[in-house]
Amino acid sequence: MNVKIEASWKARLNQEFEKPYFSNLVSFVKEEYANHTVYPPGKLIFNAFEQCPFDNTKVVILGQDPYHGARQAMGLSFSVNDGIAQPPSLINIFRELHDDLGVAVPVSGNLERWATQGVLLLNATLTVRANTAGSHQKKGWEQFTDAVIKCISDEKEGVVFMLWGKYAQDKGAVIDAKKHLVLKAKHPSPMSANQGGWFGNKHFSQANAYLVQQGKSPIAW
Repeated sequence: MNVKIEASWKARLNQEFEKPYFSNLVSFVKEEYANHTVYPPGKLIFNAFEQCPFDNTKVVILGQDPYHGARQAMGLSFSVNDGIAQPPSLINIFRELHDDLGVAVPVSGNLERWATQGVLLLNATLTVRANTAGSHQKKGWEQFTDAVIKCISDEKEGVVFMLWGKYAQDKGAVIDAKKHLVLKAKHPSPMSANQGGWFGNKHFSQANAYLVQQGKSPIAW
C-alpha cells in the first residue's frame, strides 16, 4: 500500500503498511473522513513523521488521542495550531517547563519548534471524530504506533522517551531501557497533575542532560 509518509519512516514502516490490519484501518479512516468531521485534516495525519524524520529523532513524547475540538489537532501530540487556546494539559506542560528550565511560557501552543529539533510528538491514535474522544481507538492505529515505538527502540540508541500517565507507560513497555532513557511521570492533565507526580518531574532538564551525555545537541525547549 502506498502511504504518503516521510521517506525515512516509509523505508522502515513499509512492512506495516502491507499488513491486513493496516488495510482495514485505512478503509475505516477513509469512511470516517467521507462521512464525518475528523481531526486532524487528512494531510496532517502523519505530520509528526514529516516534522521529525527517523534519523533526527532524539526524543519521543507519547500522547493518546488527537484533540477533538475544531482547529485544535495538527498531527503532533499535545500541540495545537497557532491562535488556538492552549488546552489544560499543554498549560501544565509549559508550567513544568518554566519551573524546570526557566523557559518563558510560550504564547502559542504550536510545538513544531520541538518537532523540527528531533522531538517525535506521537499520539497512539492518529485520528479522531470531532467532539468524540477515543472514537478511533482500537481500529488499528495502536498497533501501528506500537510498531513505530519498537522500531525506534530497536534501531536507534540514546533516545529519550517521555511517558506521561499510565496509558503511555503501558504503551512504552516495548522500549529497551538499557539503551534509551525512559522518563515517567503522571499525565499533565489537571485531574492527574493536581494529585501530585507531574509538577517537579524535571523531564526537560533530564532529557537535555542525557542528550549532551550522548554527544547530541540539547533541545531548545
